[in-house]
Amino acid sequence: MTARIPLFALVSLASLAACQTGSGGTTKPRRDGTPLPVLAQRDELIQPGEKHFAHLWQLTRRGNNAEGYWSFDGRKLVMQREVDGTCDRIFVLGLDDKDTNELGLLQVSSGVGVTTCSYFMPGDHEVIYASTQSGQDSCPARPDMSDGYVWSLHAEYEIYVQELATKAERRITDSPGYDAEATVSPKGDRIVFTSTRSGDLELWTSALDGSDLHQVTNELGYDGGAFFSHDGKRLVFRATRFDEEGIGSRERYRDLLLKNKIRPHQLDIYTCDVDGSNRRKVTDLGGASWAPFFFPTDRRIIFSTNHHDTRVPQVEFDLFAIDDDGRNLEQITTYQGFDSFAMFSPDGEWLVFASNRGGTEAGETNLFLAKWK
Repeated sequence: MTARIPLFALVSLASLAACQTGSGGTTKPRRDGTPLPVLAQRDELIQPGEKHFAHLWQLTRRGNNAEGYWSFDGRKLVMQREVDGTCDRIFVLGLDDKDTNELGLLQVSSGVGVTTCSYFMPGDHEVIYASTQSGQDSCPARPDMSDGYVWSLHAEYEIYVQELATKAERRITDSPGYDAEATVSPKGDRIVFTSTRSGDLELWTSALDGSDLHQVTNELGYDGGAFFSHDGKRLVFRATRFDEEGIGSRERYRDLLLKNKIRPHQLDIYTCDVDGSNRRKVTDLGGASWAPFFFPTDRRIIFSTNHHDTRVPQVEFDLFAIDDDGRNLEQITTYQGFDSFAMFSPDGEWLVFASNRGGTEAGETNLFLAKWK
């Protein structure tokens, strides 16, 4: 489902989806040397031990801003934003458009229902995202927490593509149940998304227009938040880790799924070929590991995890990196709070991620741009 940030991370991002993937193209710097418009350089927010960040810039402010994903040309981001009590809306940063707001953001989604998981389509003239607008006029209610901390799987979610210049929109899924978390292959030929159309949360791929559907995964559990490798041959994603009994059991998972809910507490990172073969577990750390993305070489993965937090609940999420065979685990961020949704620019020189660092309000999450070294 939407790669939302777990509330046990003590942030208020209610419907963020881990959906990211690399794209081709050449990143060109702006006057300040960055490939994106920035609000301010924030090198003072680089924490001890964050040796891969040469410099740091803040891209957004106020509210919950996350899942910023690069355009194919490395000059724009598409993202989701929730502020002043609204539910998540889709915005684009980096467009030369008279309708951008004071932060340089252009709202793409209609404002009807709730949206999640946006991404650029090949050519950067269109964006893809999920919305409940066909079945909901307003923001959906927060999930009932009588079953513990859960995410809602809104059955109204369908996947849409919008042309930025004309605002023309087309719907590319039409299936009962949850369809969301779409990302696009850097090769520009396929989409991967998460769907309950088979009765479980599985990965599916399709052509860019939604045709030629192929089910990728078929094991019980939440397979979601998938991203293509840069060569378009593999996927990296998060999947459920089960306990033998109790709240993390398979039986409990099935019961919640019937209520359109999911518990995100136990997740591991996996890879597989785009046809679903060669499924391989990469992490076995405990806690929740999620929001993965391939390094430019496709042999290493950056992801977010709380496995290292010894508190109950585990509230600290940091970025870590690991080889795709599960070796050479390395901590990337050390901020005492939330860091997630990391994505490298097409040229591999820049990293965009979401963080609570530097916020002026409780629970504020912003997008940051790091010069990678």
